[in-house]
Amino acid sequence: MNRIDWTGTQPQRATRRGIWGWMFFDWAAQPFFTVVTTFIFGPYFVARLTADPVSAQTLWSNMATISSVIIAILSPILGSIADQSGGRKPWIGFFAVIKIASLCGLWFAAPGSPVIYPMIFMILASIAAEFSIVFNDSMMPRLVGKDEVGRLSNTAWGLGYLGGMIVLIAVVALLAGSPETGKTILGLDPLFGLDPRTGEDARITGPISAVWYLIFVLPMFLFTPDVKGGLPFAAAVRSGLREVRHTLGELKQRRSLLRFLVARMIYQDGVNGLLILGGAFAAGMFGWATIEIGIYGIILNVVAIFGCVIAGRIDARIGSKATILISLTMLLLATFGIVSTQPGSTLFGLVPLPATDSGGLFGTAAEKAYIGYGLLIGLAFGPVQASSRSYLARSVSLDEAGRYFGIYALSGRATSFMATLLFSIVTYTTGSSHLGMATLVLFLAGGLILLIRTPYPADRA
Repeated sequence: MNRIDWTGTQPQRATRRGIWGWMFFDWAAQPFFTVVTTFIFGPYFVARLTADPVSAQTLWSNMATISSVIIAILSPILGSIADQSGGRKPWIGFFAVIKIASLCGLWFAAPGSPVIYPMIFMILASIAAEFSIVFNDSMMPRLVGKDEVGRLSNTAWGLGYLGGMIVLIAVVALLAGSPETGKTILGLDPLFGLDPRTGEDARITGPISAVWYLIFVLPMFLFTPDVKGGLPFAAAVRSGLREVRHTLGELKQRRSLLRFLVARMIYQDGVNGLLILGGAFAAGMFGWATIEIGIYGIILNVVAIFGCVIAGRIDARIGSKATILISLTMLLLATFGIVSTQPGSTLFGLVPLPATDSGGLFGTAAEKAYIGYGLLIGLAFGPVQASSRSYLARSVSLDEAGRYFGIYALSGRATSFMATLLFSIVTYTTGSSHLGMATLVLFLAGGLILLIRTPYPADRA
């Protein structure tokens, strides 16, 4: 890699371990999204924490909506403040404390306990995780040249999936027991004496993700170069708020960049919806327990790692925009497949499926079809996000990276509550989570159509 480090505004050589330290942030952060939000704790919240899975899906969606609104409002402000104050690491450290404490609190979400507390913990953890990502992402343009950011971004994203998959495999193989037999998929008693009947195998994912994050975020703090100097905190806040207003006004003249951010805002809503609701949707439809959800997640993460490796090469060869368009097309096909699958058919009844259960894991044909569509999601949802990150990095200068990655986080969250909110409204009014999931097609297709006409890089007229 053509490595570059920046201290203030003067370029210096960066070490290889500094780049690896930055990439290890994704390795450290991903288990929260993999085992807590998507595949283990989220489905547990929906299927087992309360007696009403449909209402629980609505509550889970509302949690994501509240988090998204707060993230959307504050991300550009914090990004601009970071540009003025200099260093990103103190901010990442501050939010790490909030994230770790909140994840540990999920242990107390036993079946029948008040749902308000795990909702609050999830909101705080989600906010802290996303704000940390803003500051970490804004460090990327200072590490490598613009010709290498696509490969770096996809490699880091793939490394994150590998970390998430390792934790997920450990949970499924060693911690998650069958509620009927009390044994793990390997026929062992769950480690630490965990009782699957009280959801301890799912609740432990919060503290595990917290410890994993605490350990593996350290290389970034130790080795990755950070911007030094800057304004004192109070002055940085005042200057940062002015910069937010200036940046929003500046976007009126940078039409191509604005078009990219709007397109990303729309399609990221659909991507977030798939990540947040996909596992819970499967748990509600098929009655999957922790083991089934965990194996499904492992399959997706294995595929996602290969997807990011391939996408890194595609991004370097034909660019971030083409990589995103290919990924969005795959996500659209997968979403159509998922919402069309019923216990006896798929593709809206055009393909009948045997309703008999052969026994064992994923015993029905509908479950196997769902996994097939999930493979498309696994291939695409990493590259669409990693290449979006490199798209922006190629489109802004170094001294504006913080504020524009703050706006980038805003574009990923400003209307993301719309996807989960629309899911909640449609699911509640119709009683059908299939129709609720179908609303995600609107966001994926809308973003794809707008992105087609967006220049690449986005600093072009």
